[in-house]
Amino acid sequence: MPPSRISLLFGAFFFFLISSSLSQDSDTIESPPPPGLDTCDGVYISYTFNGRTKEYPHVKNASAQAYAFKASATVLNAMTTELKAWRLFVGFQHKEILISAGNAVVVDGSDFPVNAENGTTFMGYPQMDLPSSIDVAGDLNQIQVQIDIVGTQFGLKGNAVPMPKKLELVNDGFKCPKATNKGGFMSACCIRDPKIKKKKVPPVKFLPRQFGDLNMMYDVLTTYGNNYQAQVTIDNLSPLSRLDNWNLTWEWMRGEFINSMRGAYTFKKDGSDCLYGEQGKYYTDFDFSNIMNCERKPVITDLPPEKEKDDKMGNLPNCCKNGTLLPPVMSANTSLSQSIFQLNVFKIPPDMNRTALSPPQNWKINGVLNPHYTCGPPRRVSPTEFPDPSGLLSHSYAIASWQIVCNITSPKAKKSGCCVSFSAFFNESAVPCSTCACGCSEEDTCNQNARSLLIPANALLIPAGNRTKKAKAWAELKHLDFPKKQPCPDNCGVSINWHIQADYRKGWSARITLFNWGDYTFKDWFTAVRIPKAYDGYENVYSFNGTKLPKIHKTLFFHGLPGLDYLMPEVDGEDSKPKSEFRVPGKQQTVISFTKKETPGIDISKGDGFPTKVYFNGEECALPDRLPVKSGALSRAKVRFLLPVTVTAVVLFLLSL
Repeated sequence: MPPSRISLLFGAFFFFLISSSLSQDSDTIESPPPPGLDTCDGVYISYTFNGRTKEYPHVKNASAQAYAFKASATVLNAMTTELKAWRLFVGFQHKEILISAGNAVVVDGSDFPVNAENGTTFMGYPQMDLPSSIDVAGDLNQIQVQIDIVGTQFGLKGNAVPMPKKLELVNDGFKCPKATNKGGFMSACCIRDPKIKKKKVPPVKFLPRQFGDLNMMYDVLTTYGNNYQAQVTIDNLSPLSRLDNWNLTWEWMRGEFINSMRGAYTFKKDGSDCLYGEQGKYYTDFDFSNIMNCERKPVITDLPPEKEKDDKMGNLPNCCKNGTLLPPVMSANTSLSQSIFQLNVFKIPPDMNRTALSPPQNWKINGVLNPHYTCGPPRRVSPTEFPDPSGLLSHSYAIASWQIVCNITSPKAKKSGCCVSFSAFFNESAVPCSTCACGCSEEDTCNQNARSLLIPANALLIPAGNRTKKAKAWAELKHLDFPKKQPCPDNCGVSINWHIQADYRKGWSARITLFNWGDYTFKDWFTAVRIPKAYDGYENVYSFNGTKLPKIHKTLFFHGLPGLDYLMPEVDGEDSKPKSEFRVPGKQQTVISFTKKETPGIDISKGDGFPTKVYFNGEECALPDRLPVKSGALSRAKVRFLLPVTVTAVVLFLLSL
């Protein structure tokens, strides 16, 4: 080969090496970054609409047409510090129903499909925290997460692009500008709010603990390669909530299953899901016939008291109460407000090492006539501290701890568990519970939207579905309207009557009566009434224990005295004394006295003596839609109208003489 040819090849090779090294050291990005990312020094969030297809059935009404859509949302940490437990709110507005959301869970623990027509909040799973770019050398896979959204939406004709109306990071201490929206892509850069004062806390790698109405802890006590021992602690912290026969459910996200439990049990004891699933492929020699539960969403409940000292099933502090959690105000110590159980959890690949620990997600808890709880996702917090069982001053710590906070939400209309009726000495008619206060069946032939009919006070002792004759007779006697299609009954298992008993110059009194129309006995029951205009004048209660709760919006708290702490179930009328043709409810009753000295200007006849909220065992009861009217007011109106007529008649009579 000629020397010139060799020199040419050598030069080309040298140029190639230089070009390659330059390209490797270059910090340029092949594709341009999204709009606004280069100038963002906070948390960059975005939403991209990826298309939709028409679903069956195809209808002419555009607003009723369903479309299957796909979208993606992104959270990217562009700060110099770590973003803990990110939460992204997407303000859907086209009646969206979410079918799945990859790399995220819904904050309130809802199961898919999720009704998101009023928007929903996502939280990362398994990537809950996003480190800064500095900490991971700019690794995009670690500083950002993408949520792959699949769902159904309605409306919008043709090629319209259905976008959310709002997009924001809802972590505490951040503020987001209005997201820019163009061509199926919206984004915003959320920054820390400078007006919020930073709390001086020691630098830790865990989130601070929070406390709500119900607090749950998931503590890992011991861990091995393929399994670990965990303890669940449930604390009732609200003075107005309680649980009876609690049922707890969650969702395993990584193929875990419960091998054994103490202090609680699952309703379904079946290992077939594991035997024929991924668990059975890995644990080929495992006897799945003896495991506690293999469901992805197990339902866990408390043990009865007789199992408290059982070495195999119980023998744990604060276990085995038949699922009853009383409010702190009713218990002299925390033992009656706390439940504890332990479980042995087995894992499957790739989580086969001692530090691969993931708590279950989508926690939910309910019971018999309990408040409606909305639970947040598990939050990694500092390891729980336990006192040494020997009584020494030393302490032990959990290997890992997660906190789940649940808060009470108001029940939706016609979905309460109890209801209230009003009556007063100054009106012969009682205002019963509202129509369908606790729900109605779609098959009911009665009027579900009509206002409940006024009834005589003694009709409150009759089941709501058997009051038609008395209501009709009362309407004829009092010249009230009686529609052909009757309003539906309230369908509540528990009702409470608040009756204004007396009103005098220095004070007044009320009578509260609790009715149990179900077949369940309520032990250690309680009721609470919020009565802001009369609260300061509360004087005494005579058959119950009474407590003022000034921090709970001027609420009075009542529960039974010893011997009166059972609200018995409904019985047949033949078993009652005196006998009745209808079933007779269990009943508790007391009189409450008030003084007017501390509440000058209070007007009982105008409604100041009626509560604005009523609770039974923590459940907010449905209130009637009107108050009893003082009959005298109507009488005075009639007198003012009739007086001129009467005077005229008398004058004419005298002139005729």
